[in-house]
Amino acid sequence: MANSWMMRHRPCKRNGIVNILSQDIKYLQGVGPNRALLLANELGIKTVGDLLAYYPYKYVDRSRFYQIREIDGAMPYVQLCGQIFSFDTVGEGRNKRLIGHFSDGTGSIDLVWFQGIKYVTKNYDCRKDYVVFGKPTVFNGKIQIAHPEIETLPSPSLQGGNDFSANENADEQGNNPLPIGRVRGGSVFRPSYNTSEKMKRSGLNSSAIAKLTANMFKLLKEPLAETLPPYIVQQHHLMSYDDAVRNIHYPTSPDALRHAQLRLKFEELFYVQLNILRYVKDRQLRYKGIVFNTIGEHFNGFFYNHLPFQLTEAQKRVIREIRADMKTGRQMNRLLQGDVGSGKTLVALMVALIAIDNGYQACIMAPTEILAEQHLDTLRELLGDLPVRVELLTGTVKGKKRTAVFEGLVTGDIHILVGTHAVIEDNVMFNKLGLVVIDEQHRFGVAQRAKLWMKNSVPPHVLVMTATPIPRTLAMTLYGDLDVSVIDELPPGRKPIHTVHMFDAHRQRIYQLMNRELQLGRQIYIVYPLIKETEKMDLKDLEAGFEEINKAFPNYKVGKVHGKMKPADKDAEMQRFASHETHILVSTTVIEVGVNVPNASVMIIENAERFGLSQLHQLRGRVGRGADQSYCVLVTKFEIGETTRKRIQVMVDTTDGFEIAEQDLKLRGPGDLEGTQQSGMAFDLKIANLARDGQILNIARDTAQAVITFDPEERNPQNDILWRRLRELRKSNINWGAIS
Repeated sequence: MANSWMMRHRPCKRNGIVNILSQDIKYLQGVGPNRALLLANELGIKTVGDLLAYYPYKYVDRSRFYQIREIDGAMPYVQLCGQIFSFDTVGEGRNKRLIGHFSDGTGSIDLVWFQGIKYVTKNYDCRKDYVVFGKPTVFNGKIQIAHPEIETLPSPSLQGGNDFSANENADEQGNNPLPIGRVRGGSVFRPSYNTSEKMKRSGLNSSAIAKLTANMFKLLKEPLAETLPPYIVQQHHLMSYDDAVRNIHYPTSPDALRHAQLRLKFEELFYVQLNILRYVKDRQLRYKGIVFNTIGEHFNGFFYNHLPFQLTEAQKRVIREIRADMKTGRQMNRLLQGDVGSGKTLVALMVALIAIDNGYQACIMAPTEILAEQHLDTLRELLGDLPVRVELLTGTVKGKKRTAVFEGLVTGDIHILVGTHAVIEDNVMFNKLGLVVIDEQHRFGVAQRAKLWMKNSVPPHVLVMTATPIPRTLAMTLYGDLDVSVIDELPPGRKPIHTVHMFDAHRQRIYQLMNRELQLGRQIYIVYPLIKETEKMDLKDLEAGFEEINKAFPNYKVGKVHGKMKPADKDAEMQRFASHETHILVSTTVIEVGVNVPNASVMIIENAERFGLSQLHQLRGRVGRGADQSYCVLVTKFEIGETTRKRIQVMVDTTDGFEIAEQDLKLRGPGDLEGTQQSGMAFDLKIANLARDGQILNIARDTAQAVITFDPEERNPQNDILWRRLRELRKSNINWGAIS
């Protein structure tokens, strides 16, 4: 059968070599057009090569056989050897199920099928030796295994470890998809693959994917080509690429699996870092920077006469780092990290004053109109009577005012422009743009930010700011092409926010805290995860909460903000809160990056279990902006899981954003790092985990840096493999790294 299939679907040949990996997945045995469409839509698997790179997420050890008398309902998976001595059909219609009574001589259990009943009764015989594999559970006091995998006991015995074939007629539920024992090259590990619900309904569950990978390896008889230069493989004692890929799907031993994972993780992270560092080098060679040598009257006038408080040591260090960048003759690309309230805006202003002292203009771009207006007010207040003109450009700036801004930019009369994405429009032209500051940069697309480069003949210096602390391993990957500065101190006089965890049953205690703070003239945020309640999720919703708060606090004005409101209405509501017209603001997470209200002293987060640590930290940062003691109340239901309790406890224990970010990475993982919208990364991480593989990442980056240093022109023949591989991995030829 396999031979006739191969004759019908011969893969294409390129330079005399059979190019199986580029073959359409529909021609792989067991796929076909319908499954191919499903694999492409759900998993992005379009070719045999895509399937090869779709790695298992876990493995089940099939090397041990249990006796029935050993097992209980708490065990994860067991493998048994015995006979089915009878079948019973129970129930009718949808409740119909087939029970096979199975024994190995030490005891008996029930094998249960709710689907595929005809297949089971037709293909499995009583009093015949079978190997059964599945998860034991207890029902009505009896141990059972639902929808077990069943395979005929081979001859000679399993202990001999001989190869034997899977039943080619596995049912659509995925039963009996692969043999046990030596699946491939002696593997006794069953791979498990992530699949979607849609795939499972069509019979493409994990076991079915495993069968497809087994069919794939039947075609891959020749060793796969190496993807790293020999000197790197030898330097780090890595497994060959061919052995690594085969062992990642079907490990021959636990040790082989570890070596395969190490090899593939290193390679993945190495090419990510090589891609980033290659463009750092390219940018340094191609883009010369404006030299800012002068520290003049604008900077000194502000520093000596208008500085509202003494700079922290962290702020001084960051300003020194930025000044050093801007004197080198290379374009600065620097990421400034700092918690909410750490003084990033003040640093940005002082750097802008350096640009002005050198005869250039500065532009500060914010993600929302309300944040842009907040920056404008802050800068004007800080500058006082200094001869520095600061103007605003957003979508709501219209008519003569907009025209005046355009004219002031062209003549150079405007020194600092603050705005939203409106500043990147083609008709916005500067006289001499020397510095671009991008606040909360992850909210802007790379292509959008690139437009600011075109506003000057020599690309301006770029300072990217974020209030979201980023763990080092994540920063090296997301922002690896940027130099990083960190403000890790809060300005003097700020009191740490007191954070407590309360349950729904503590509602009266929460109201007492709110009453006390309101009577002191303070304001309060209440954040909900949903706008309206849904049947599927038993969560506090904003609409119900808004009504409840109005009833509980009739003497106070309550506002409401959520993402489905019109932008103008939302901004107006937030401005009312900022001007103290409203006392309590009921909101969704739209206030995560929002208006600065120093008078707000309480942040209540309903259903806090629904938020990640970084988001909880960002929300908490909306309070604690004044000199008064502030509070954050994390409200959850009583029944929450252990991981959720750990996350909540981290928030209670520390206000250190970087510690929280590290814990969040460990508990939740790095999430989706793909996409030019956030990072400019050109390919996915398929196997590496930035929460756990920091040491491998460091080694991979050092190796990539050595390649760039010793082969800057990419002409060393021993590196031909890696430059070719990097081109294959990249999804586009756009130099995203040059515009981060």
